[in-house]
Amino acid sequence: MRLFCLPYAGGGAGIFRNWERHIPSVIEVCAVQLPGRERRLDESLFTEARPLAAAISQGLAGHIDKPFAFFGHSMGAILSFEIAHLLKRRCGVEPVHLFISGRRAPQLPNKDHATYTLPDQEFIEEVRRLNGTPVEVLENPELMELIRPILRADFQLCQTYQYAEREPLSCPITVFGGLGDNDVSREQMDCWREHTTASFSLRMLPGDHFFLHTSESTLLQVISRELLRTKSLAV
Repeated sequence: MRLFCLPYAGGGAGIFRNWERHIPSVIEVCAVQLPGRERRLDESLFTEARPLAAAISQGLAGHIDKPFAFFGHSMGAILSFEIAHLLKRRCGVEPVHLFISGRRAPQLPNKDHATYTLPDQEFIEEVRRLNGTPVEVLENPELMELIRPILRADFQLCQTYQYAEREPLSCPITVFGGLGDNDVSREQMDCWREHTTASFSLRMLPGDHFFLHTSESTLLQVISRELLRTKSLAV
């Protein structure tokens, strides 16, 4: 089966480059490269979730010829959720599993202030607070000149996202959260259970909002176990 992985704001496919070495070989790790970063640097950035999800789902249409699952962290969680519904509606197929990471349930209102419009220095301080960008990058003016537009576009996508009510998916949903994440609470992530008619589980892992790096081993063990279980049930 295939595991499509979608990154957090400012991230690219490279954050998943080591996953295939720690996931069973029967699971093909497919990191989705978003426009405007890494080898797609010359492409226009998206600032809205649904147009980007539509573009990704179109690109994935030729790669859903075998069972597939989604993993999305933060911004990637929104995109995974939207893509799953698009594929269900347009192609009549759903993922065998949806892995959501570090994002409150989509139906919950966003009570945070918009930060994507902040002046440059204040915006950089907000990025620093989130603790997902290396200090050496934050303190490198040339790199920040390159990365700042990507972060602003992704923050806008996340902070302006509007949920549209739909029927629940029929695939299992597993949600991961960080025990030290001050921006997303356990209660907010538990509300994802409303979006499936199948099984639901919530796992809290050590770390802040970027626990997918600090607790990567445990995260991949859970993902592998769930997907291998799905595979064995399908045989």
